[in-house]
Amino acid sequence: MALPTPIVIGNWKMNGLRADAVERVEVLLAHLQPPAPEGTLGICPPATLLTVVGQLLWHGSMLLGGQDCSSEARGAHTGDISAEMLKDAGCQVVIVGHSERRHGHGESDRLVRAKAEAALAAGLMPILCIGETEDQWSAGETLAVLDRQLEGSLPKGVGADDLILAYEPVWAIGTGRTPSLEDIARTHAHLRARVGDLALLYGGSVKAANAREILAVEGVDGALVGGASLDAEEFWAIYTAGGAGTS
Repeated sequence: MALPTPIVIGNWKMNGLRADAVERVEVLLAHLQPPAPEGTLGICPPATLLTVVGQLLWHGSMLLGGQDCSSEARGAHTGDISAEMLKDAGCQVVIVGHSERRHGHGESDRLVRAKAEAALAAGLMPILCIGETEDQWSAGETLAVLDRQLEGSLPKGVGADDLILAYEPVWAIGTGRTPSLEDIARTHAHLRARVGDLALLYGGSVKAANAREILAVEGVDGALVGGASLDAEEFWAIYTAGGAGTS
């Protein structure tokens, strides 16, 4: 079943120890007192914290996700984590193709697609990231770049029950800069025409101060949040800015 919107997913990246995780999750759970608000809230902590966070969550209160997975199911792949392992740890979703993997680790569209397929095979919902660099944006190549990434990264035959697509302009991630609302609307309309009813998230310097206007843009079903998700109160403010929650 497609997830209720807004869908707001926090990517903690390589941040946090056990005490940090417990504190953040307890703040969020205090806001998520039943009855549960409309929408979908999720967090993707470092792999070392998946068990800690998973044990704190009520059943169905928030999605638990991995930040990446291997394209392989098992084997001699030192340091990698398989999608099946993430599923076994309690995850429901996993991020694949984040720009910090594509550009920082040289991951190709083909590899990202293989990771997404591995996630699907393990029963996880991939959050597939795509986005252009600043040079590509400045050259007016955004839509062409996204089309190429979709063609190479998106598994065939997926629907809203299977996969979430996240548009994250690389130049906006962690910089405090965002595209104009008109640019976000244009890009999401372009993507919508190509991926049908897949949930479309925007990511790239989303914070409480700009979340309401970004989440109100037509075609934006939610947000993939980086640094701002490390502050539980700000992360909750982003979630409620999209119309979710009553606390």
